[in-house]
Order: sequence, then structure tokens, then C-alpha cells
Amino acid sequence: MRILAVTNTYPNPETPGHGTFIEQQIKGLRKIGLEVEVLFLDRLREGMRVYRSAGKKVLSCIEKFEPHIIHIMYGGVMADVVTKAAASHPTVVTFHGSDLLGENLSGGWRKFISRFGVYSSWKAAKRARRIIVVSKVLQYALPEFIDRSKVRIIPCGIDLDRFNVMDRKSSCEKLGWDCSSFHILFNGNSNDPVKRPQLARKAVFALYEFGVKAEFHEMRGVPNTEVSKWLNASDVVLLTSLHEGSPTIIKEALACNLPVVSVDVGDVRERVEGVEGCHIATPEVKSLAEKLILVYQRGIRIDGRTRVQELSLENVACRLVSLYKEII
Repeated sequence: MRILAVTNTYPNPETPGHGTFIEQQIKGLRKIGLEVEVLFLDRLREGMRVYRSAGKKVLSCIEKFEPHIIHIMYGGVMADVVTKAAASHPTVVTFHGSDLLGENLSGGWRKFISRFGVYSSWKAAKRARRIIVVSKVLQYALPEFIDRSKVRIIPCGIDLDRFNVMDRKSSCEKLGWDCSSFHILFNGNSNDPVKRPQLARKAVFALYEFGVKAEFHEMRGVPNTEVSKWLNASDVVLLTSLHEGSPTIIKEALACNLPVVSVDVGDVRERVEGVEGCHIATPEVKSLAEKLILVYQRGIRIDGRTRVQELSLENVACRLVSLYKEII
């Protein structure tokens, strides 16, 4: 089976940590024998103008590659343009989060673009033969006029060979971290209000009142090949986002048996429910700090790896193939 994967986020030398969840999904499809051609529309480098020629590029790829399925890996303007250009071909669109939920905390131009992107996602969803959302919350974000019978919930998979359990002390030493500190990992950007980095920092600062020697690590721009090392060196991963789809960092943390403290967002509750040592907090400093203290006092890793076996790259790829077969 031949798949044309169209994406506007993908790792490259300048931004090695950008779009790794897309790269991993494609890796999974190839791993089980599918032939995948990637059309990368570099939105980060070229801006919105990259979409002006997107339709022509897609049609050119279709002519040369003759795919059975065109899988648009992210929503927004890209999905609108591609589903319109490839209207006569079987198309699948995956929505991950802000492409359906928007970025209402952003200001000015970015907020306008976000709203336009959500509207574009709606149009793409209406045209697509099948729709994938990575969590239940995104299914509810689809407008009422979308036929629910063509919607499937399929989270992105993770590479369980790459994300495995390693020795904490040696991981700390490789990163130059103090092994005696309580290391809190935050997978966000200080400039992204959706991630609420200030809330995370205030929660960590509150730990000092309890005499906890805590260190806050903001993980951004880290190549995917290095993320496992960061997870294994940490004592907990902290998530404070206003909204998410199915945050990859949580699944990767579970694969490394790393405790999780998170607000109730996306599919996090579903992932960590019943895992001793993981906690769901309210989006308040006091609640987050209390949950971090519980992790600190417990002082041991969790048994999370067994919970994400179903989300291996191969298992998720097989679910995608089953969906593809529905529309060929």
C-alpha cells in the first residue's frame, strides 16, 4: 500500500525536535511494510505562502507516486488546501489539538490565524473520507455538521525501543545534572501561553517552602533521540497546558516509568488513571505543588510501561492500515 503523507511539521537540522510525532508515525507505517512518500510543507520557514503552491505540489506527487491514500497529518489551512486539491482521491486528515481547539490565549495576528485555521479544519473535515482525532476531547470539538461515522480516535504511537527505562544516575551525569536534586521536566515553551509555563514555575517555586531542592527543566529544541535521556534523568514530568490533544510527552514518560503530574487535559487522565505515582491536579499552584510533593515523598519510579504497550508504533500503524482499507 502506498501512502502520501502531507505535513507542515517535520524534524530538520534547524528544528530537530519539531514534528517528531509525525516522523514516528511514518516510521511505524514503514516498519510494517507500507510505502510512504512525505510531502513536507515547511510552514515554520516559509510562512503562510507555502500553501499557495501546496495544491500543485500535491497533484504532482499524486501523478508521480500514485498513492492509494493521501494522509494529511495535521489540520488547519494545509488540510483545507490539500483536501480540496485531492478531492477525487481517498483522503484522511488527523487532528492533534490546536488545529481544532484554536489558541485563544494568543493575541493579535496569531489569534486571528488560529481561528482561521480552525475554520479551515472544519472544511477539510467535511471533505475527508476519514477523520482521525488523537483523543475523545477533539471528537467533541468537531462541528455538528461532520458525519461522526467517519471519525476514528487513534492516538499517535511511540517508539518503545527508543523510549525505555535507563539508570537515573547515569542519565543525570550525561546531562550534567545534580543527582541529589528533584528534577522536574516541563515540555513547553516559555513564550507559549497555552502551555502555561508561569503556572508550572510557580508550582515548582512553592516546593522550596517545603525544603525540596527542586530544579525546573524546560525541554525545547531537544532532538527526539535525546528525549529519553531527559526523561530518565528526571523525577517527574509536569504538564500545565490549557488544552492538549494526546500529549506525546506523557506517553513517553510512561514508557520510561517516569511519574506524571498533570492538569486534566486531553487524554492524560485516561493514560495515567490507576498508575500509582501519577497524579491529576487542578490548574492551581497549591494543587500542583501538593501533587509534586507526593511524587517527591514516594521517591520511586512508576510501573507505566505496561500501560503504553498498545501504543507502540507498530500497533498504531496497524490501526491506521485498518482505517485505510475502509476507503480504498
